[in-house]
Amino acid sequence: MSGSIEFGLYEILDDRFRRCANGDTRLEKLYGDCRWAEGPLYLPAWRQVIWSDIPNDRLLRWDEATGTVGVFRSPAGHPNGNTLDREGRLISCEQGNRRVTRTEHDGRITVLADRYRGKRLNSPNDAVVRSDGAIWFSDPDFGITTDYEGHRAESEIGARNVYRIDPQTGEVRLAAEDFEGPNGLVFSLDERQLYVNDSRAGHIRVFDVREDGTLEGDRIFVKGGEGPSGRIRFDNIRFDVDGRLWAAAFGDGVHCYAPDGALIGRILVPEPVSNITFGGPKNNRLFITATTSLYSLVTTMTGTHRVARPEQSHCPEESY
Repeated sequence: MSGSIEFGLYEILDDRFRRCANGDTRLEKLYGDCRWAEGPLYLPAWRQVIWSDIPNDRLLRWDEATGTVGVFRSPAGHPNGNTLDREGRLISCEQGNRRVTRTEHDGRITVLADRYRGKRLNSPNDAVVRSDGAIWFSDPDFGITTDYEGHRAESEIGARNVYRIDPQTGEVRLAAEDFEGPNGLVFSLDERQLYVNDSRAGHIRVFDVREDGTLEGDRIFVKGGEGPSGRIRFDNIRFDVDGRLWAAAFGDGVHCYAPDGALIGRILVPEPVSNITFGGPKNNRLFITATTSLYSLVTTMTGTHRVARPEQSHCPEESY
């Protein structure tokens, strides 16, 4: 164990983070004209990053080959998190439209979920696709509390939950409840645990996943605690192939947690961080959305796979 050591971009809190601090020594700013950026997703077939500019109601697209940025979709339903399904189709959480959608390969949009037991969802935030094709998503009320990131409205469900879309029937089932503000979620590499960030509570919960897709064993994995800018809250979360959990921590940069839950280091970012994802040809380029901007750095870490294949034993890394 070491004390806190800063190297400009990295803060080493534990010796286990040292190998993570050997990549790029500076952030590359790819774009900086958003109102509030979230949901980065790397599309390997196109070598592009799709991300959400929620208040501006648009999806943006950055091209890795040319460095150019354009509008992918506008209006877009005030989208938040984005991910890929097993066929490489875009899954989006549309806060404004209060639904989860899939963009087909021909551009058509299919609604996957907009209600639970006949009541409208609040404002879907983040989603992850398991290797069996089931889509899991969080449904806080962030998009209905004001008109800034969606449309002000009353919650019909009266709760903020995590749901599962059955891959065979399309039925929306309650997966986990008792959240203040469920946000980012991701499966462990072997898919035996589901990690869910509760932003308002300031902690990340972990559940054991049964073979039938139901959850048990709810416990807290990490608590945010206090940081230089006040109480630490988390947004989305990602795993690398070595089992480290990476968390967007708003004003406290990007956190890195060892498998035992110890905070071992930080990546320091000049703006409050909303979301992160791994991408690039080797899946070792970290893309960061932070307030108005999209940043990246090439790292010594490799993110878990973006799209699950039948022969893979773990879940796609991308959940937004």
